[in-house]
Amino acid sequence: MAGSYFRRRMTAPATFSLFVRQLPPSRGFLVLAGIDEVCRFLERFGFDEDDIAYVERTMGLSPDVLDALRGLRFTGDVWSAREGSIVTADEPLLELTAPLPEAQLVETALLNLMTFQTTIASKAVRCRLAAGDRDLVDFSFRRTQGLESGLLAARSAAIAGFNSTSNVAAAARYDLRATGTMAHSYVQAFPREVDAFQAFAADYPDRTTFLVDTYDTADGVRSAIQVARELRGHGPLAIRLDSGDLGALARTSRGLLDSAGLTAVRILASGGLDEHGIERLLSEDAPIDAFGVGTKMGVSADAPYLDTVYKLVAYDGRPVMKLSTGKRTLPGPKQVFRRNDGDLTGDVVGLREEPAPDGYHPLLECVMRDGAMIAPVTPGDAVRAARTRCAADLTHVPHDNGQLVEPEPLVVSLSASLTALAAEVAAGLGIPVS
Repeated sequence: MAGSYFRRRMTAPATFSLFVRQLPPSRGFLVLAGIDEVCRFLERFGFDEDDIAYVERTMGLSPDVLDALRGLRFTGDVWSAREGSIVTADEPLLELTAPLPEAQLVETALLNLMTFQTTIASKAVRCRLAAGDRDLVDFSFRRTQGLESGLLAARSAAIAGFNSTSNVAAAARYDLRATGTMAHSYVQAFPREVDAFQAFAADYPDRTTFLVDTYDTADGVRSAIQVARELRGHGPLAIRLDSGDLGALARTSRGLLDSAGLTAVRILASGGLDEHGIERLLSEDAPIDAFGVGTKMGVSADAPYLDTVYKLVAYDGRPVMKLSTGKRTLPGPKQVFRRNDGDLTGDVVGLREEPAPDGYHPLLECVMRDGAMIAPVTPGDAVRAARTRCAADLTHVPHDNGQLVEPEPLVVSLSASLTALAAEVAAGLGIPVS
């Protein structure tokens, strides 16, 4: 497509809108994630000589098209909601305006970055809702579908409110708190369980968590108690439960620890958990202080994808729309207007140039202009700002939209101006809009 555009000199500005057609049945809202990564990708976008040689060899592009690709860089503008915002279907998550070939070529990368991170953040925030003020640790790296996915999953979980990650590379990249325990293999490598605990505590006196279920959980807790009693001037201690009936084992463990006077020792639970497992354990009053959440969060097991699309809405000043059955789009560059009191149930999708309704403010901001980020920050600062935004928006999620089972989806309305433009464009195509 880009080659065809270049040959026909179709390089006028084009606006594309990236949005979700409909929410998965188990989601009442989404957490927007991926904007900072998108902007960084766009700033780096281009073709090196190896790329040019490959497309010349395999695609037979003409020399003039190859020359156009050789010097291509992203020179456009990007509008988006702030990362970490609560969003929903049918409202633009991102709108991009650039010369048509540029805007077309970045489509797949933008959909990948935005879809994956928003999917994972939207799963992770459900774990945060279930856990309340208890700590959440990202344990997903071993099961995410690719190494880069593991880094982005840790980033998305942090935006959604996870306190730390076991992924040290992600912690370094995004300035997160790295945390971890020991594996069962560590315990098995020593002659006795208590030997493993003593060695680990000696090596890491400021951050010791004993994995107590390699053999018998109650005996493992007793070994942890023995080592804890031997320690002097030691930092915080915790035990980790990773298998079995976590609620019952947590109660047994808490009883043993408290009887030994170790009331400050925390209990971390892990092992196949997601928001539903966390909610069940806490409804049973399981004395668990923190949860390690891995596989089901890192792949968003119950809703592993979003119905995201990236559609042309204007070219060379001409609004366009798609009228396919079930896949109709809305024309023109857009804006999302949100109530000033933070109410998430009243979002209005309108045209970019129209004024905000009374009591509303625009949600989409220009984050890139002429191919450069407007206010670049470090990757760590970007995550922290998104995390703060997510926490603030969560306070405005209504119960029906935030419940973990059969939530009601947040919905949006259209402004009169956008509705009129859609009717006008459709009429120009000879198709009435109902």
